Amino acid sequence: IRERAPQLPGRYEHFTLLPNGWKLSPAGEAVNIGELPLNMVVTADERYAITSNSGEGEQSISVVDLQKRQEVQRFAVDKTWRGLALDEAAGRLYVSGGNDDWVLVLRWQNGKIAAGDTIRLPGEEGVKFHSVTGLALNPSKQQLFVVTKQSNRLYVFHTGNGALLHRAEMPGKCYDVQLDHRGKYAYVSVWGKALVLQIDTGNFQETRRFRTGDHPCELILSADDRYLFVANANTNNVSVIDVRQGKTVETLNSALTADAPPGSTPNALALNTQDGVLLIANADNNYLSLFDVRQPARSKSLGFIPVGWYPTAVRYLPKTRKILVANGKGMTSLANPQGPMPGRKRKTEQYIGSLLKGTLSVIPFPQEDQLAEYSARVYANTPFTAKKKANPADQSMVPGNGKIKHIFYIIRENRTYDQVLGDMPQGNGDSSLCLFGRKLTPNAHKIAETFVLFDNFYADAEVSADGHNWSTAAYATDYVEKTWPTLYGRRGGHYDYEGGVPISSPTSGYIWNNVLNAGLSLRNYGEFTPGTPNEQGFYTSREPALQPYTCPQYPGFNLSITDVTRYEVWEKDFTRLERENAVPALSIIRLPNDHTAGTKKGMRTISAMVADNDYALGLVVQRISQSPVWTSSLILSVEDDAQNGSDHVDAHRSVLLAAGPYVKRAFVDHTMYSTSGVLKTIELILGLPPMTQFDLSATPLTNSFQEQPDTSHYLAVKPKVDLNRINSGKEYGARRCEQLNLSREDAIPDVEFNEIIWKAMRGERSVMPPPVRSGFVRLEAQEED
Repeated sequence: IRERAPQLPGRYEHFTLLPNGWKLSPAGEAVNIGELPLNMVVTADERYAITSNSGEGEQSISVVDLQKRQEVQRFAVDKTWRGLALDEAAGRLYVSGGNDDWVLVLRWQNGKIAAGDTIRLPGEEGVKFHSVTGLALNPSKQQLFVVTKQSNRLYVFHTGNGALLHRAEMPGKCYDVQLDHRGKYAYVSVWGKALVLQIDTGNFQETRRFRTGDHPCELILSADDRYLFVANANTNNVSVIDVRQGKTVETLNSALTADAPPGSTPNALALNTQDGVLLIANADNNYLSLFDVRQPARSKSLGFIPVGWYPTAVRYLPKTRKILVANGKGMTSLANPQGPMPGRKRKTEQYIGSLLKGTLSVIPFPQEDQLAEYSARVYANTPFTAKKKANPADQSMVPGNGKIKHIFYIIRENRTYDQVLGDMPQGNGDSSLCLFGRKLTPNAHKIAETFVLFDNFYADAEVSADGHNWSTAAYATDYVEKTWPTLYGRRGGHYDYEGGVPISSPTSGYIWNNVLNAGLSLRNYGEFTPGTPNEQGFYTSREPALQPYTCPQYPGFNLSITDVTRYEVWEKDFTRLERENAVPALSIIRLPNDHTAGTKKGMRTISAMVADNDYALGLVVQRISQSPVWTSSLILSVEDDAQNGSDHVDAHRSVLLAAGPYVKRAFVDHTMYSTSGVLKTIELILGLPPMTQFDLSATPLTNSFQEQPDTSHYLAVKPKVDLNRINSGKEYGARRCEQLNLSREDAIPDVEFNEIIWKAMRGERSVMPPPVRSGFVRLEAQEED
């Protein structure tokens, strides 16, 4: 019998399989543009589309010739973020300067951009930076409306002389500003407050407030200015507001099913006034949802159009009846076998943060039969509709039904599969990319050999900013996804992605909310917790819901504290809970030191930190296996993301480990799994509902469980390296590491940091091997369409 080939992410004949198990089969033609396009304007003659690109490696403005179907100019800018407005009559393109706190006024002529002037936002006491987001022009009054997301401001400037006409503080972070067709009112979406404000452009006074769904993003008005459509990204819907009556008249659900949990992320809108059709871009679903809105309050769903990965902007062209879609993450994920590349200052195309390139889709507006075919394709691309899914709260899916009572969920930092387990011949590894093999990580290897080797597991996230959200919520909000590239690209911003900042949090909550809502017990060790104690010497979570359940002695991310020390704190607390017969249903344990501190003088060496992390992991497994609760326990360990290393299959492929009596022994599991699948496994065992569409649709780890328990104890292996060895300052990159901020995860230039780690481990003159294969995998045995 021929063994079925494992399913790998990549391009197949009729679709592209993403690392999260969702598929792409985009309609129309795709034009390559810059990284992470967030907004788009189109010239009146429909000849050119202009996108603002706010990626990690490069930020730019792309000019696409729609007749030639190609990008004809990419105008590099130091900083930008979404804001875009075109005044063709004046030959000006207004572009957000992002955290530079200005608006670029570029010249636009004959389809080309040239450098121009700037309009600077005023400095204000207590405002560190503004971060320009949305822009809107009122040509008849020579007004430029500017909103910001850091200082929460609205500014109005005179386009002729740049004079400041008005300033006002908004009630929260702003995303978009739009003017009605008469130029009488401006509308501002307050991203973090579920509000839209109406502003009179004559006196700049706020005249009305409208409640919306969470994370109101792009706004668009009907042709008669009566109805305002608002994309609510943190939900699955669009609010339709009658601005004359001052109320929402209907809510449009843009998900595929009425009962789908959150996860669609509707974030951009376009209106085909010829046919009365509203087009909604669902960023996390990778499709457009179309509604007939000719009779507001009686709108009808028409169908769906498949597009690229993470659509962030959509426009309708009435003259040519075309749809344009900016796809933030392009068309596929990729392998990164050459990343980082020693000897080159920056190899951004091999760093996961800038590996995903944006595209512009050009799609003829579909007739009814074509739309039906597109809709069928969208359903086939979506895992929770493409095949029947069992009830996520049905424990019978998991072997050992109902017998697992305690789950220990360990979250570590940033490693790829090949980096750690690439030397294991049982799996699909590339040993030439293995930096932290058996000598440094004997416990990771022993756990994988004793229990299950997962060689086809993928992190849903790109970096730690979204990684700790995907690892705990099966989702990262549009705020997280759209802002981390600017922060990681050293263009300003704050790391506010791990609790304490409401706009970062999903409406659907985190796994701990799910557990507590079910009346189950919880203990948190270090997740969403600062690395330094408070004035009383205790550690408390930034997330209010976690605070009562957080171990006050257990530190968060702090590379000066060993993971073995963290183990000792955990073990003391676990012993107390064990003695009190109070071991919780879910324990979340953060072990961050495989992140390493590079070669920074005075910090422990890379080898010491990786080995310390591995030993702490082994000790946790050993201690639980020697406890009376072992017979009813499951240990799951993930990396929050896979950004800090190379992998020959995909840049998202990472290390998943599992241990417990009901986990199979000496088994190799080639099934394709994701971070959301790990969370789904936890939910299935504890009888919890899904949080989002991603844990709903993910594949749980059931293939790696067994009905009959094996209660053999696990004995940790101490790595054969000095766990306390200190960098002398003579190692490769030591001087540069002195300048790097290691106070939190990912506060450093990751490409450069990866290169330091590679050369420190392999030698200064070492050269990365050439690519073994790309992410465009083609497996004849796994054709699914």
